[in-house]
Amino acid sequence: MSEILYGPGNYMTDTFEAKGKRKKLVAELRQKGISDEDVLKAIDTVPRHLFMDPAFLTHAYVDKAFPITSGQTISQPYTVAVQTSLLKVKRRDKILEIGTGSGYQAAVLAEMGAKVYTIERFRELFLKARKILTSLGYSADFFYGDGYEGKPQYGPFDGIIITAAAPEVPEALLNQLKTGGRLVVPVGNSSLQVMTVVERTGLESYERSEHGKFVFVPMLKGIENGK
Repeated sequence: MSEILYGPGNYMTDTFEAKGKRKKLVAELRQKGISDEDVLKAIDTVPRHLFMDPAFLTHAYVDKAFPITSGQTISQPYTVAVQTSLLKVKRRDKILEIGTGSGYQAAVLAEMGAKVYTIERFRELFLKARKILTSLGYSADFFYGDGYEGKPQYGPFDGIIITAAAPEVPEALLNQLKTGGRLVVPVGNSSLQVMTVVERTGLESYERSEHGKFVFVPMLKGIENGK
């Protein structure tokens, strides 16, 4: 991978050391039950350390979430792997991501060959994520806006992934799914959520399943500062 600029004066590369740590991370994810080989390959390829503040570089491949700008977090790799596996992503699928955050989840989806549409309500995160993904050569459509509204003009989508805790499944987003499409969202209160999959089985019919407990930052309406 070529050198990219990340922050004022900080040039970072994908080193052999980072690649080695990713392989160890993938092995750990396998032990924790992740079996989707396409997801594991993407996680083995995407340089997670480039999506984090340099202060956290030594922890980039530890299976933990870490803070980023605007009071948000970069999700734990295991959580990214679970959500992505539940989406059942195929190449050229149209995937809508609600909550771009650091951009890491979008990069994993793009690495898997998905056509990614991603929305972020915090402008600083939106700008940073767009810059880093573009620098890495990943193609995605970035939007600064309200995730609750989705992007109906670009739908319907094969999959929708929400990377923040929703009190309930947003109906507006369900309406943007293709028949056979899947929406993956952590549903619950601010302290604990259940990873939920809703599959659209017909024009007005859906099937819902639950896949374990997680903790996410809350999904907020509108955009930063209401502007």
